[in-house]
Amino acid sequence: MVVELVRSGRVTESRIDDSVRRLLREKFTLGLFENPYVDPDEAAETVGRADFAALGAAAQRRSLTVLTNTGATLPLTGRPKLYVEGVDAAVAAAYGQPVSEPAAADLAVLRLRTPHEPRENLFESFFHSGSLAFAEPELTRILALLDAVPTVVCINLERAAVIPEIAERAAALIADYGASDAALLDVAFGRAVAEGRLPFELPRSMAAVEASRPDVPNDTENPVFPHGHGLKI
Repeated sequence: MVVELVRSGRVTESRIDDSVRRLLREKFTLGLFENPYVDPDEAAETVGRADFAALGAAAQRRSLTVLTNTGATLPLTGRPKLYVEGVDAAVAAAYGQPVSEPAAADLAVLRLRTPHEPRENLFESFFHSGSLAFAEPELTRILALLDAVPTVVCINLERAAVIPEIAERAAALIADYGASDAALLDVAFGRAVAEGRLPFELPRSMAAVEASRPDVPNDTENPVFPHGHGLKI
């Protein structure tokens, strides 16, 4: 893929050189060429240290990005009846009363993965690619839940996503980049503060994505969420 982009002129060789230079600089800084082997005794003392784990947990909470908070839904209070999808019910039980059906819930919490299209090619299968939009019937199912009960949606943005309908109907929308269920719920219930900002824009449609190509005239609408967006709650 990268070779094809260079050959077509969409990516210059100098751009590749810059990326390689940055990677090599970090490796030299870390001393990986002079001392590439791990000290097993030091590793045993370092890996899993409680203070390091605590810093990692705090970083997860701070990294969360609140994109929308319709009607000041967040922070949540009390112990609401919670319908959850993609969230460990045992973890949710520490914050509310888990229920099995949306109709019985005061609130739903839905965790989503970034949309992608499976690839048959072995190399491509290791990376998520293809459309950034949720396909049917999954999108209709998600929107039906959002219409049935106020829902806090958390989407894992391993890459950009096209989610305008979800953003419009969610009671609150949060982006995460690898946070635990407890980190998400701590932020949702006001036990921690989300300080994250979007590292890239979220386009309004796949047509906008196509128009962002350098060989296509770009006259599409603004993104749903621009780079750097994030709310404090």
